[in-house]
Amino acid sequence: MKQHKIVTTVVSYIFCILYLTSCFEVPDRDIKPFYVYSYNDENSNIVAEIYIKTKDNTSFESISASIPYLKYNKSWLMILTMDDCKQDAYCRVWAAINGKPLPVSESVYYNAANLLYGDMPLNVYYLNKTLGSTDGAGNEVRFNFTTTLSPEENFMNAYPSPTGFNMFSGLIWDNVREIVNYDNGIAFHNVKADDESDVEKIKDHFALAQEIIIKQLNGRGCKTLAEPDGNKKYIEAASNYPPIQIMTAQSQAEKLFPGKVNSSIYKNIIQRDFYRPCEWLDNINKILSKSPENREAFCVGIHGMTGRGQIDTLALLNDLFGKDGDDSVWFTSLEEYYEYSEYRLNTTIKKSYSNDTLKLTVSIPSQQYFYYPSITINLTNVSMSNVIDISSSKMVSGMSYAQFGNGIMINIDCRKHLLEHAVYFVEKYEDNPSKSNRDDALFFVNRLKTSQAKQALLQRLN
Repeated sequence: MKQHKIVTTVVSYIFCILYLTSCFEVPDRDIKPFYVYSYNDENSNIVAEIYIKTKDNTSFESISASIPYLKYNKSWLMILTMDDCKQDAYCRVWAAINGKPLPVSESVYYNAANLLYGDMPLNVYYLNKTLGSTDGAGNEVRFNFTTTLSPEENFMNAYPSPTGFNMFSGLIWDNVREIVNYDNGIAFHNVKADDESDVEKIKDHFALAQEIIIKQLNGRGCKTLAEPDGNKKYIEAASNYPPIQIMTAQSQAEKLFPGKVNSSIYKNIIQRDFYRPCEWLDNINKILSKSPENREAFCVGIHGMTGRGQIDTLALLNDLFGKDGDDSVWFTSLEEYYEYSEYRLNTTIKKSYSNDTLKLTVSIPSQQYFYYPSITINLTNVSMSNVIDISSSKMVSGMSYAQFGNGIMINIDCRKHLLEHAVYFVEKYEDNPSKSNRDDALFFVNRLKTSQAKQALLQRLN
């Protein structure tokens, strides 16, 4: 009788495991990878037109156009890079910024499939908001950061099971797909060269890693290096590997002063420092004691962000300097800042007039692996009170505008698949109508320019 009970218990246990596993329907990794924005055919070398219809008394000749040194006319810049391809980048930093659940325990982790299928740790908490700034016209712009990748490591090809929430060896590709879907940047770090003092071998492995990244991220290449371990051979290799266009390092590097950049920073090595999050605020306040044009960027690197106190620092930046504070910070990736800086220096804006309409022809040249064709344009000597309508050519997929000083600021985004991207998040909300999914859908829909398609998406969310 006792033996029968033992056998019954074992059979019941096996049945329960099989039942629980079958309830967690994980898509085949090779057939149905997580959605990622399409980078294969992103717009490049853009020529866009903006049409500003005004009242009769506008003097078009007095209007001048310029691109500010920071997007959205922010007064200081923060750049965060996360080294070593750590899982924290997804389930803590990305999760905190985007209003997702956060593990209470520092030993608990989760992956993108866990979040998608609702298979979450028992003890999680929420910040109950997203973290970011605004575009100066009332639309949310979430904080963005850079995560380093280890494309040659097998751990990135792992796939989570529903049997626990232990720490993986690092980020897996599905986590990275989610991270880049929300505009964050990527960077090279360590590669699997058997001799990391050999510059040529490092270059060869940059190329191997690049092939993997492009395959895994739907055409997206990498143009940024975060120097690993203070190894200057990586800097030398990157300097001679054309796809890498911008680098960051802790030494033998230069501080970035956005207000003083008047030439290309291609191949520059931007200085970053490793501070604990509890030290961030003191250093930021030192920067903010200077006039805006003399402020250095707060470029900081971290290896992980596990404790609740560290995550709270991100929330504090939102509350002091972001959309819930004075809205002064542009918190973005080194990748996006680099692109914007090159756009600012090389874009041309031509004016022409017809009756009561000012036309701006904006030519935005790009380079290899440029994915953020988005700029802010300031117009002087014109007021929103004198504007009847602002519209654009088809090349512009996203647009917002508002009064700025004695003129107008116009933000344009020329990404090719911005509408399809918004549709994806609306459909995700419709499949799972949670508050977080709705917040995401609104975030991506609101960046679109005014159109019937945008209104239709907003109606679906209402």
